[in-house]
Amino acid sequence: MIFRKPMEEPDSIEVLPRLLTQALGLLEDEAVVIDNDQIAIFQSEEIGSLNILQNNRLVSEELLAIVRAVRRTEREHRGSVEILRGPLGEGKRKLRVAVTALDEDHILILISDESEKSRVDAIRRDFIANISHELKTPIGALSLLSEAISQAKDEPEAMERFASRIKSEAKRLEGLVKEIISLSQLQGDDPLADAKIIEVDEIVNEAINQAETSAEARNIEIERSGDEGTLVSGDRKQLIMAIHNLIENAINYSPERTRIVIAVKVIDKVVEISVMDQGIGISDDETERIFERFYRVDPARSRETGGTGLGLSIVKHVAQNHGGEIKVWSKLGVGSTFALRLPATDSTLLEDQNVGRRS
Repeated sequence: MIFRKPMEEPDSIEVLPRLLTQALGLLEDEAVVIDNDQIAIFQSEEIGSLNILQNNRLVSEELLAIVRAVRRTEREHRGSVEILRGPLGEGKRKLRVAVTALDEDHILILISDESEKSRVDAIRRDFIANISHELKTPIGALSLLSEAISQAKDEPEAMERFASRIKSEAKRLEGLVKEIISLSQLQGDDPLADAKIIEVDEIVNEAINQAETSAEARNIEIERSGDEGTLVSGDRKQLIMAIHNLIENAINYSPERTRIVIAVKVIDKVVEISVMDQGIGISDDETERIFERFYRVDPARSRETGGTGLGLSIVKHVAQNHGGEIKVWSKLGVGSTFALRLPATDSTLLEDQNVGRRS
């Protein structure tokens, strides 16, 4: 396999030693070789997903600083760097890197993505602590209600009341378990590792279809507007889950016979999927906390609707995992707008994807 410099330099084509390229291809780490102009003359297959190259040129400031130090000191460097997962939001990758000079003109960078392991370990510790507390409430309620029923055998009205409470708590527990499963699946998968080109119209329509029953039960109208034909990259199921959670959240916190608008627009290569409601709104203090796991703006309403406090946390994880972000604007008594913002994808990539499926 031969790797050459970019074609704009036809008179200076170089071929890396075949043994070197073969050895790099066998490594578990990702590899990139750059020249004095920071241009990649070799890169392994998955380098493109790490967001360190742009137009075949090294653009990560952290890595550029390490490369300059290696060139200056002529000593190899080993360490860790953090880079953004995408152009939006705060989602980051933690990369373990080894940088060394091959000769006066070429630098070899070996990269191992440690972000998933670190992220999953941190989330697991936090999640176990949170979920233990949350499960105690419905389980404790079921235990008390079962005792109350055993003591009210001769009181039909009390029996019916307790049975209704048990049904409600069981439904709440079922919803909590489903959300836990969704969150655990979400935390275990990296959607950018095997990203697909996705039509935004399709996933928005699917999310709306999933929420129709809830909307009809509260006489809430769902309206779709905005740009059509937009594309993003990532995991279809995760994105549908995120949009569906935003819609369900809007339904749960809106009065009956109101309207929810789902709008899609593209701004500076960013696809923004917004969900606007006419609900109770959120105070400025609470907008900072609503994406925390198990945080509820209105605990009483959450118990009434079966809310688990995990829905918006799931949305935040999906956004960050896709190199995007989630924004919220709200006013008490007026309503809220949640916007899922994702990097837009070029339509030509969808054509290439479809060609690949047919071949």
